[in-house]
Amino acid sequence: MKKIAIFASGSGTNAENIAKCFSDHKHIEVAVVLSNNPRAGVHERMKRLEIPSFTLSRDEFATGDAVLKKLSEHDVDWIVLAGFMNRIPPVFMNVYPDRIVNIHPALLPKYGGKGMYGMHVHEAVVAGGERESGITIHYVNENYDEGQIIFQAKCSVAPEDTPEDVAAKVHRLEYAHYPEVLERLLTGTV
Repeated sequence: MKKIAIFASGSGTNAENIAKCFSDHKHIEVAVVLSNNPRAGVHERMKRLEIPSFTLSRDEFATGDAVLKKLSEHDVDWIVLAGFMNRIPPVFMNVYPDRIVNIHPALLPKYGGKGMYGMHVHEAVVAGGERESGITIHYVNENYDEGQIIFQAKCSVAPEDTPEDVAAKVHRLEYAHYPEVLERLLTGTV
C-alpha cells in the first residue's frame, strides 16, 4: 500500500477529489493532509472523509523537522501538493526524491514561478491573449514550477473567455487528470 500525504493551503477541492478517488483503492491511500493554514477549508473536507489533517506553521514547513516527523508517523511514501502555497525546502526532496508531485494551473513553462497561482495565472493567460491553457503535473524541485514535467492537458481559451471561464475549464482538467496520473505514478504504470 502506497501512502500519500497531501499538502494544501486552501479550500481543498483537489485534495477532496484525490481522497475520494482513492477511498477504496487496493494500492493507494491518502494517509494524512498537512496545511500551513489553520482556517483552510481542506480541514473540514478531510474531517468529513475521516482523513487526519493537521496545521503546521510556515516555520515548521521551512525547517522540515516537525513535518517530516508527522509524515513518518503516517508512513507516507509520496507527497502530493494540491493548492499548497509554500516553497518546498530541499530537505523534503532529500527524504522523498522524485516522490513529491505538484499540479500547476497552466501549461508550464509559461505562467509559472513565484506568485503565479490560482486566479493570478488565469488572469495572466487571458491578458496574454493565449488561445489555450491547461494543467501541468510535475515533480517538485527547489524552484517554483521548474521540476520535470510528468503530464500536461490542454483546454481552449476563447477570445471572450474571462479568467473565471478559464479557471472553470482548468479545474475540470485538474479533477479529471490529477488522480489518474497519481495512480499511474504510484503503481508504476507511467
